[in-house]
Amino acid sequence: MTASLLPPLVVNGETVPQAAIAAEAQNHPAPEGKPGFAWRKAANALAVRTLLLQEASRRGLVPEPAEVGADRFETDEEALIRQLLETVLEPDAPTAPAVRAEWERNPSRFRTPPLWEVSHILVACDSHDETSRAKAQARALELASRVRDNPQDFSRIAADSDCNSRATGGKLGQFGPGETASEFEAALRQLSEGDVTVEPVLTRHGWHIIRMDAVDEGAVLPFEAVRQKISDAMEKADWVRKARSYVQELAKSAEISGADPSVFQLQAEESGNPV
Repeated sequence: MTASLLPPLVVNGETVPQAAIAAEAQNHPAPEGKPGFAWRKAANALAVRTLLLQEASRRGLVPEPAEVGADRFETDEEALIRQLLETVLEPDAPTAPAVRAEWERNPSRFRTPPLWEVSHILVACDSHDETSRAKAQARALELASRVRDNPQDFSRIAADSDCNSRATGGKLGQFGPGETASEFEAALRQLSEGDVTVEPVLTRHGWHIIRMDAVDEGAVLPFEAVRQKISDAMEKADWVRKARSYVQELAKSAEISGADPSVFQLQAEESGNPV
């Protein structure tokens, strides 16, 4: 589906340039063969953004960009939206009993970070090159099959790995959250002690066959150690609910075409864990 076949996005008479929607669409992955999905998601996001910027302008707000990192500042539009929401939203701090009740629902959710002891077999490739990726995947599948047939021989099969860890039977040592590639970590979170990934896992380094050698799930933290974290998360959740409600109220009196009306509907928070 091309942009020319999609309706223009118009918010209170202001037409959002298709170039802006195309740029925003890069932030919204779409199923293969369905580019219109990303376009519609981008149009919805820009409809909300435009609505907020129009309200900031109506209120006469002047952008005051805040520093968001080392020598990095908000854009004027980001500053205006932040300033508008700071003006109109007042999130409620949760009461002490509410915070404790949230913790008591399931204290086991609040733990020290897990620790994973891992071995792997790597088939290196350029993950961005389709030919290189496919050739490496075929080899990785063959090695994975060998491991499934003879799991006790993992260390010996690891001698064919493209990682220096082949010298130690594929042993990588211990990892905690955030210490390895996100795809690798996602696979670790699905494994129990002794498990091997059913299929090779792709990261920027190539295809991995991963074995979980040992797992430390982390200790449950006492209430006082997580009280502020829970309180902050509950206050943030309240802010999000109020922000959605505010956008919904703005949309009720707005004229919007080219966006999905449901994007302006207040969605109830169903998450069981605010942290």
